[in-house]
Amino acid sequence: MAARPRTVSLPQARRFDWSNLGIRVASATLLIPSVLAAVMFGGWAFLTLIAVAVALLAIEWGAMSAPKAPVRVSAAVCAAVLVGVFLAHRDHMWLAWGGMIVGGMAAALVARGVAERPADAAYGVVYIAVACICLVWLRSMPQGRYWTIMLFLITWSADIAAYAVGNLLKGPKLWPRFSPNKTWSGFIGGLVASMGVGTLMASLPMFTLNLAAAAAVGLVGGLATMAGDLWESMLKRRFGVKDSGDLIPGHGGLLDRVDGLLFAVVVIAGARLVNHLGWGH
Repeated sequence: MAARPRTVSLPQARRFDWSNLGIRVASATLLIPSVLAAVMFGGWAFLTLIAVAVALLAIEWGAMSAPKAPVRVSAAVCAAVLVGVFLAHRDHMWLAWGGMIVGGMAAALVARGVAERPADAAYGVVYIAVACICLVWLRSMPQGRYWTIMLFLITWSADIAAYAVGNLLKGPKLWPRFSPNKTWSGFIGGLVASMGVGTLMASLPMFTLNLAAAAAVGLVGGLATMAGDLWESMLKRRFGVKDSGDLIPGHGGLLDRVDGLLFAVVVIAGARLVNHLGWGH
């Protein structure tokens, strides 16, 4: 008989927590410069940043999806994702995608007998690797430094604005079944912020992206950020946890921090590909 998913009761909608906001700001003050520096330098600095993030995300995924054998599953997921990331860094994109698929199947085999659902290990590989491979590709493209910075700024602005506007204005809930603290006001505020960031980035002289196209990139990036956040809320509900971890003070685990980015990088990489073919100039 198949094992039932673990469940967790969702917290009640909370009031705006100014002390938590302070912790969030302090954590961001330390993390953001490191991320931007790695993006600016590129090369091995950027690859190292991604590799460290992959290792931490794999640890959190193993702990959530296979609490009886987290180390074994985490190691399998991490190894599989890193193979794809390294191949993408060496500009072997087709091999990177193929390596991700093979690695996902291998992770599922490793998880057999120690995880309730071995397929979760394969999904963890895909969930993390697709975003990381797209991120490596985006940074390697012409103007990749600026597109990658725009990606991070869009996701950060969407996250921050949604959190601040939603807590200040409140109003109807966006999807109370999975995330009782998210509101429609926060959703709209996040999209306005992400579109504004996209437009501001396009005003820089080094960008070959017109304002309308940049606003569209900001919009789809903001939508993807919100979708990624909600998707992770559903995953945590399925695995029976309230946070993916406790790595980052005020934010929870790293997956709690980059859930929107994992979705946004895919759609913005797609926009960059279409732009490379002539759209938005």
